[in-house]
Amino acid sequence: MLGATATALAMAFMAAVAVGGLAWVFLGPLLSGQSPAEKRVKALTRHQGNALTSSVRNELADMQKRRKQLADTLKEIETKNKKRKRPPLRARLAQAGLSWEINTFVIVSFVFAAVGGFVAYAVGAPLLVVLGVVLAAGLGAPQWLVNYLIARRTKKFLNEFANAIDVIVRGVKAGLPLADCIRVVAAEAQEPVRTEFRRVIESQGVGLPLAEAVERMYERMPLPEVNFFVIVVAIQQKAGGNLSEALGNLSKVLRDRRKMRQKIIAMSQEAKASAAIIGALPVVVMLLVFLTSPEYISLLWQEQLGHIMLVASAFWMLCGILVMRKMINFDF
Repeated sequence: MLGATATALAMAFMAAVAVGGLAWVFLGPLLSGQSPAEKRVKALTRHQGNALTSSVRNELADMQKRRKQLADTLKEIETKNKKRKRPPLRARLAQAGLSWEINTFVIVSFVFAAVGGFVAYAVGAPLLVVLGVVLAAGLGAPQWLVNYLIARRTKKFLNEFANAIDVIVRGVKAGLPLADCIRVVAAEAQEPVRTEFRRVIESQGVGLPLAEAVERMYERMPLPEVNFFVIVVAIQQKAGGNLSEALGNLSKVLRDRRKMRQKIIAMSQEAKASAAIIGALPVVVMLLVFLTSPEYISLLWQEQLGHIMLVASAFWMLCGILVMRKMINFDF
């Protein structure tokens, strides 16, 4: 009797434990509040996912907007550069660093023409040759002088321009505004960089925006390096961005271009020396023949056929020099 009772109690206990376990498994989360917590976690995760998706979407929209602004800015600058024609005489005089007026240039041209004509007449050249020398000295010599001064000033500018960009980069990283960095360059840089950046500051002082003031520097110094600087400043003014990083990359590009230019000049010196020797050889031979036997070579400027031969020889020499110059000059 007692054994049957004990067995019944054991079975009842085991049944109660089983029912309690099932109740704990299925009813426990509802009674302990775990399920609402999970719901809140899921809701929070879903909200964060929506917020993250919204932020990514906004970031992509901002990137597309900036990309469009960059493309529009580059297109506008490229259109302006294509519309630019050969600069007028006044602009070329400014590029050469000359403070001449057009009247001064005309007077200098007349002086060159008069001196060239007097020298040709003094050596007994024919009237046709004298007129040719007058035209060449009056029209060609002043233009050559201006081109030479422009090239020399451009070379000095390129040698100092990368250092000026480095000064601006360090100033921007230190927290200075771009205008103040340009003012530092205008005060401390070497010529002609100092003059060009001072003109940018002066243009800003009369009310021009910084991007437009820098763009005018490209009109005075039409170089690809200056155009790069104009593009970087214009993009930063319109679309924003890390100016110090962009200018740092520009400085590295400028220095690499300078190294490449110097390498090309070094590699082309042999060809230039050969072209100079070939071009000077006829003149040297003519001078030596004149010194040794003047009666033999004087027929060239005493007879009409000699005049024709001199003009034809000068023409073909000019063609040969231009061809050699085209062959040894490299654009990059």
